[in-house]
Amino acid sequence: MTDDTGGLPSVSNDKTRVLVAGATGYIGRRLVAELSASGSRVRCLARTPGKLDAEPWRSHVEVTAGNVLDRSSLVDAFRDVDVAYYLIHSIGSDADWQARDRLAAENFRDAAAEAGIDQIIYLGGLGDSAGGELSPHLASRHEVGRLLASGPVPTTELRAAVVIGSGSTSFEMLRHLTEVLPVMTTPRWVETRVQPIAVRDVLAYLTGVLGNRDAYGRVFEIGGTDVMTYREMMDLYSSVAGLRNRVIIPVPVLSPRLSSLWVGLVTPLPADIARPLIDSLVNEVVVRDHSIDTVVPHHPIGCREAIELALQRVGELDVSTHWTDAELYGRSPADPIPTDPAWAGATVLVDRQIVRTTASPEALFGVISALGGERGWLVGNWLWIIRGWLDLFAGGVGMRRGRRHPSELRVGDVVDSWRVEALEPGKLVRLRAEMRLPGDAWIEWSIAPEPGGATLVQRALFRPRGLLGRVYWHSVAPFHRFIFGPLAREITQQAKERPRR
Repeated sequence: MTDDTGGLPSVSNDKTRVLVAGATGYIGRRLVAELSASGSRVRCLARTPGKLDAEPWRSHVEVTAGNVLDRSSLVDAFRDVDVAYYLIHSIGSDADWQARDRLAAENFRDAAAEAGIDQIIYLGGLGDSAGGELSPHLASRHEVGRLLASGPVPTTELRAAVVIGSGSTSFEMLRHLTEVLPVMTTPRWVETRVQPIAVRDVLAYLTGVLGNRDAYGRVFEIGGTDVMTYREMMDLYSSVAGLRNRVIIPVPVLSPRLSSLWVGLVTPLPADIARPLIDSLVNEVVVRDHSIDTVVPHHPIGCREAIELALQRVGELDVSTHWTDAELYGRSPADPIPTDPAWAGATVLVDRQIVRTTASPEALFGVISALGGERGWLVGNWLWIIRGWLDLFAGGVGMRRGRRHPSELRVGDVVDSWRVEALEPGKLVRLRAEMRLPGDAWIEWSIAPEPGGATLVQRALFRPRGLLGRVYWHSVAPFHRFIFGPLAREITQQAKERPRR
């Protein structure tokens, strides 16, 4: 296997029929790769099956559409299944995310019971309520575990703290905070003790409890070999990355909201995702129950080695999954459906650019597929950057998320403040904006082959919400001529300069 997940023990039963709910997420994609490689018969549950089309293991698994918030959509997913993994968790600052978690867990529990499966495996969050009140984020994780276990199907819950792996939320927050800020003032949570765990070890435990009857009906705590504070983790990252020692000054005045806004400015994580994570940092997350050792004999690696592996994969552009892959239940934008544009039948404002070129469709597609990230947007980069900062200040995602790979795309990938909604190699790329807007926005490139070249049609589309949406579109329209027309022409120019294969 590639990435920082290799060297895992084989799954015990290659005849096991496994359902993975949350297969499009960070852990889910890696788990499916391991299960498939070991011979398990895997079915992936996804609200948007097309997000998995580009995975190297796609032809070896079954993918079914379903939504854990809709009980009726789960019937087919559970048919002829032995074990089901539950890797779904809502996150955000809106008022009803915990209620969504409850509904999703109850639906999954009841569908599993009706299907009569043997085991549910759930990956939850480490945290000891005996040491004080749990944060809402961790409390919800524990509640989901209790709800899943309250049904007749034996449930195995694994509780992990900070997961270190290329592209993980925790690693990306650690990496950006440490690399960007040589001097930082931080809340007192930097002195909270944690027990980080490498993503490869999380997968080893997830596969180790599969079909393992000693694990039925039990809750296990899992972690790496090291217990340290967040300050010590930052110091360790600096050492591994070859950075100068960071100066960290804890202060008592940074509230969780201010901390999340600060993290949103410095790291790719939007403030509404950073907030529940930061709320959880007040809780000590250390393994106190080591009973997993007698059920799954496995020797986890330390934090230094986990960081080294993650940085190696980042440097080699071999990040197989990223935190932005996850389908965030209940958060906008709506699910991408490649065959049915979301603006169909609605009032849509359009900026259309048509350019005929001698470049090949493949060359055009290659240039478009490499937009964003460190390469930027070819024209008007300063305007894109300003728009990203404005979005960050409004609580949006901004432009700091970058992209998973510098030149490859798949449905569901993030490209700065956009997400890939549709992809047809050599023919179509459509991105949907995830910025905070008074409406919904897309940018789409369609490529039609012509004798001696191709025609590129670029469309920027905006579906306004009410009067404010229309005012917004017309207020930014003067800037469009500095971006969209030059962008389409620059794409064709760079495509012409590409060597023909």
